[in-house]
Amino acid sequence: MDDELTAVRELARTYFTKEVAPHQDRFIEQGHPDRELYARAGELGLNCMSIPEEYGGGGGTFASEIVLIEEQVRAGDQAMGFVVHAGIVAHYLNAYASHEQKLRWLPKLASGQWVGSIAMTEPGTGSDLQAIATRAAKDGDDYVISGAKTFITNGALCDLVIIACKTGDAAGAAGLSLIVAEVGDDTPGFQRGRILHKIGNQGQDTAELFFDGLRVPQANLLGPAEGKGFIQLMEQLPQERLLTGTLAVASMEVAVDLTVEYAKSREIFGKPLFVMQNTRFELAECATITTIGRTFLDDCIGKHLRGELDVTTAAMVKYWLTDRQGEVADRCLQLFGGYGYMDEYPIARIYTGARVMRILAGANEVMKDLIARSL
Repeated sequence: MDDELTAVRELARTYFTKEVAPHQDRFIEQGHPDRELYARAGELGLNCMSIPEEYGGGGGTFASEIVLIEEQVRAGDQAMGFVVHAGIVAHYLNAYASHEQKLRWLPKLASGQWVGSIAMTEPGTGSDLQAIATRAAKDGDDYVISGAKTFITNGALCDLVIIACKTGDAAGAAGLSLIVAEVGDDTPGFQRGRILHKIGNQGQDTAELFFDGLRVPQANLLGPAEGKGFIQLMEQLPQERLLTGTLAVASMEVAVDLTVEYAKSREIFGKPLFVMQNTRFELAECATITTIGRTFLDDCIGKHLRGELDVTTAAMVKYWLTDRQGEVADRCLQLFGGYGYMDEYPIARIYTGARVMRILAGANEVMKDLIARSL
């Protein structure tokens, strides 16, 4: 942390607590946050803070994105898709798009005029990205894309979507490419499916996307040639897994803070719940797990800022921290008793929101296999 990041943290905290968090119930009812809140973040300079200024970004380091996500979690917001919009999509474009493409796309993401998404998962393909079936066939100067994607964050609101698809007959990873599509509700060959109803993070926009002859200029291919998509995904996934670890640690910290506060105010058998030995031991263990997680995460953030975060360590971050997140959320909820099972208590939403973290960004079982390959 430095003065600049401290200022970012204060601005992000105000934005989330005053303009986003009060509307969580409405976001849950409609299944997505308000589009205008992305534009508001753009006005405040909170969108794409780690993208170069020449492309409309803030010109800061990736630490700015980490601070933003931490404050989102601490404010209790589970709806805004900044992890994908600014932490993932913008960085694919910054890493692989041409100068002209960056000038066309990144300023609109940074301003919040557009919402960004990335479409990898398919109805029959999750962590096994080599099995992607969506295809892009050349026709004149265009690609014609056909296929279906599911569990797509920001899918219902997105204006720009990076599509992982096959562009050739090569088997497995060799035929995979990333193509950028500019989409709207009236784009021929593009259809948004239903907003998916989840057991947690219910205000977050998660949708199905369908491509039936969607025409996209061949110039929208990311990178210098076809068949580079799998490599690009592998290069960017460590950063995505670091963001996942950030969500996990911030969630644990909030869960412990909420539970300590509750245990000191809740009376049971004529005494505060906190004086019970089991309560104290449970919270001591949860606080220790959280502190170890924070220390590991901060070390990995430092590595990433220096360009030293490797695939194996990123897999460790993702698997271990999200496993611990689920454990801490469960143990903290137990101390709330019946109130912990009530949706209006933040601990309940922390608990249900934690479950997907062991699945997204590569299932934890896949992370363990990646780690094992390095041994």
